[in-house]
Amino acid sequence: MTQIAGTIMPADIRGQIMRDPTSSSTLPSLVVRMLEDLQVEPESKVLEIGTGTGYSTAVLCARLGEEYVTSIEYDEEVASRARTALGRRGMYPTLVSSDGLLGYAEGAPYDRVIATCGVCTVPAAWIEQTRPGGLILTTIGGWLGSSELARLTVHNDGTATGLLLSGQVSFMLARPHTPPALGLLPDLSEGKEREAIIGTDALNDWTSRFVMQLAAPHAQHLTMERDGHTEHVLVDVESGSWAALYEKDGRWIVRQDGPNAPWDAVEEQLGRWHAAGTPALEEFTVSVTPQGQTITW
Repeated sequence: MTQIAGTIMPADIRGQIMRDPTSSSTLPSLVVRMLEDLQVEPESKVLEIGTGTGYSTAVLCARLGEEYVTSIEYDEEVASRARTALGRRGMYPTLVSSDGLLGYAEGAPYDRVIATCGVCTVPAAWIEQTRPGGLILTTIGGWLGSSELARLTVHNDGTATGLLLSGQVSFMLARPHTPPALGLLPDLSEGKEREAIIGTDALNDWTSRFVMQLAAPHAQHLTMERDGHTEHVLVDVESGSWAALYEKDGRWIVRQDGPNAPWDAVEEQLGRWHAAGTPALEEFTVSVTPQGQTITW
């Protein structure tokens, strides 16, 4: 971890760290793996989203030459440290301190776009700034904590499609894509109860949790003790919907309320996935159009 809570460096903290990390150094082997997945070729113009420490930026500069590399960092302090580190290596790519979700139109079009932060949906700006036939490599995830790398090819009509890759790769979500604070929880004693078809074991599996996110993209998960048992709660802050599951006499019971029924949607989506033979994430296809993003298998 190289930054916590948006302003704090780990070296500034004594004792247990209670705040969320906001920047980190990527495992070097993952940096290399991602650049191989990006299929970088000589003289490829690359836009990197998330400069971080500057390590992956340096590898790109060594591979391509600094004139082909543009890197964006959201946080000015993090960007400044990366700029200094790169300068010590004699590397001076185009470094921008800005919102990476907006890309960098001044340097477009790019042959490759690579993100070292996670997103829930691929930003339109990345597609618009990538030449037809170019590739976008990014981690797509959600608020239940499951994610995977996706490699998308940009088409002439302004759309992009591609498969998820393997590895259960996870990055911190881009700050505008992070979930809102839960705040005051709704009254979880209300709502309609029924026996659940699927229990909370699905939350413990990376792929099934990814499928759940497709059904309830704005749900956050928490556990709480209530009436002598543990309840697993999905809360959708935006709609005010929620679902609480608990085990009773060997059965799972779900209680839900709000305009949506999160666990109904989860069970329906997981049911379709099981009916298809529980395909692995590498069999999922991502499609991004002006109308939005879809992920299918």
